[in-house]
Amino acid sequence: MGATLPETRLHLMTRTTPTALWNDSCSAEELRLSIDQNGATGATCNPVIVLYVLKKEASRWTERIGQLVRERPSAGDREIAWALVEEMSLRAAELLVPTFARHNGTSGRLSIQTDPSLYRDSRAMVGQALRFHALAPNMIVKIPATSAGIQAIEEATYRGVSINATVSFTVPQAIAVAEAVERGLERRHREEQDITRMGPVCTLMVGRLDDWLKLDAEKRNIITNPEVLDWAGVAVMKKAYRIYRERGYRLRLLSAAFRHHRHWSEFIGGDVVISPPYLWQERYNASDVEVKARMEEPVPDTIRDELYSKLEDFRHAYDENGLTPSGFDSYGATRKTLRQFCAAVDELVVRVRNVMLPE
Repeated sequence: MGATLPETRLHLMTRTTPTALWNDSCSAEELRLSIDQNGATGATCNPVIVLYVLKKEASRWTERIGQLVRERPSAGDREIAWALVEEMSLRAAELLVPTFARHNGTSGRLSIQTDPSLYRDSRAMVGQALRFHALAPNMIVKIPATSAGIQAIEEATYRGVSINATVSFTVPQAIAVAEAVERGLERRHREEQDITRMGPVCTLMVGRLDDWLKLDAEKRNIITNPEVLDWAGVAVMKKAYRIYRERGYRLRLLSAAFRHHRHWSEFIGGDVVISPPYLWQERYNASDVEVKARMEEPVPDTIRDELYSKLEDFRHAYDENGLTPSGFDSYGATRKTLRQFCAAVDELVVRVRNVMLPE
């Protein structure tokens, strides 16, 4: 028998705390390693990730694009691009089937994201969510926490879709998502439809909130102590978690968009999901950061108070009523992220077009 590999830090976390690990990539190779080495119980996908996998596994997927073009002679480049997204997602979802069965549907899911350009059209988002939901039993569908997205989240949940709210950065968005999921679950329950195997989550893109506040502070010539802005996403996540526990919402928070170890280490011990890319998982495992419960430890008052007093957009993100749904779409981090996601879809379509119409 071969020697037993030493336990990784992330595996220690998933084995000894309620904190779950998802792999922030639909690369089957990376997901397999994350499951085997670190105890991952889910994975996630978005347009930026699809491009990453396409570049990382270029020979495999470029060849497959050519096959899809030949198999679908009347399909346009956008249709082929989304067929590629679905195929990548299905390949990764298959690796999670044993976990899905073991957890009775509450874990073991692959997140697949609705077209980000639909963020204003709740009906279109629900339609695409239902299509993705039907691809495999262990799909979870990403819907943005925009004004129309909140409506879509309720309706998709009612239709039996496990949702993963994305493009979400603030306490008000996390609450609106949770309330929409609760309404959808209650509607299903009243009609005696099953909700026991659903596994909804709400993502908070903690690193993207930090990124936005740094940009905003720069534009406004605001000086803060250097370490303060790296705590903003952590503060929002911890406050949202406290509210979720107090109100008994039936979905978990998920931390994404990693920039430093606190986007992992500060949430250990919470009944939450952390979803770092595989590269970050390797970094964590090689680090000297202790695996211990920190979720209940508050952000230092001096840091939170400085963020709150100097940055209006932190107040919008941190206060329970800092934003209304009508303001979700215009929040700076939302605009910036939607632009990036839409640009990634456009780049994916161009790559497909280049295979369909080579020079």
